[in-house]
Amino acid sequence: MQTLTDSFGRTIDYLRISLTDKCNLRCRYCMPPQGINHIPHQEILSFEEIVLLVRVLAGLGLKKIRLTGGEPLVRRDIVNLIKLLKDIPGIEEICLTTNGLLFSDMASDLKAAGLSRVNISLDTLNDDTFFEITESRGVEKVMQSIQTALALDFPVKINCVPTEYNAGELTEIALLAKDNPIDIRFIELMPIGCANGMKGLKSDVILSELESRFGKASHLTAPLHAPESLFHFANFAGNIGFISPLSHAFCSDCNRIRLTASGLLKFCLCYDDSLDVKKILRSGESGTKLEDILKTEIQKAIKEKPEKHIFNQQGLKSHMMTEIGG
Repeated sequence: MQTLTDSFGRTIDYLRISLTDKCNLRCRYCMPPQGINHIPHQEILSFEEIVLLVRVLAGLGLKKIRLTGGEPLVRRDIVNLIKLLKDIPGIEEICLTTNGLLFSDMASDLKAAGLSRVNISLDTLNDDTFFEITESRGVEKVMQSIQTALALDFPVKINCVPTEYNAGELTEIALLAKDNPIDIRFIELMPIGCANGMKGLKSDVILSELESRFGKASHLTAPLHAPESLFHFANFAGNIGFISPLSHAFCSDCNRIRLTASGLLKFCLCYDDSLDVKKILRSGESGTKLEDILKTEIQKAIKEKPEKHIFNQQGLKSHMMTEIGG
């Protein structure tokens, strides 16, 4: 089995695939109120193109896939895509990040297709705050999705982005891990797109607030390549994690690359540099020759993966998070 290694010796075995730039929410830090100019349908990678690319990457050592958006569950026939990806030799895990509005109705089919685990985004338990952040109401539906995921034995994580809008409600989010075997992950706001200039909360501040409420937390050893710092509070069924790209960067252990819905293979979320794999996929080549070209170009491009991001010096303004696949 080959491995895909960058110029700093990091092995790349994790691909995040943005299936669409469309979303049924308009979170303030992800999409501007006026929306975006969506990618034309013909410019979005087809499932056949995604499967071919993943097959090539699996031959280079890819093991884990995460499906993102926008909101990935608005992409038609996603269940069939998961089946196709599950059948690729070498792929060990297929994960999903969703806002939870559509998940509960699709969960059983997603499980049967081969979905391994699910991350559900939830920034507040208050429906008014939810509306202020997302321009929609849906806390009840998201909570239903969390319970459905647990009932189906999915490993569940909840992603929460602390901002000025939910700063006083983080303790209530953390309490979801007290009675449920789920991990809550507080993710520092990254200055990307319309989030550039917004006020986020640092992980150390949140941990201090939680410890003042629940007592001293035990610092756990996170799984290999996991970006979070992981903590456990006494009498909690689940854990509390912090993903801190600004205050505690984890670049030295980065094992991931991203595929945008429009077919750009990105090597770091902070930079615009990318490889246009759609151009290669639609070049007119086919079969083994096409796969060899993809393999060669990817191996060459991965050597340009930067050593670390520079979010503390600049924000990425040219794309909205919904266009990149966070």
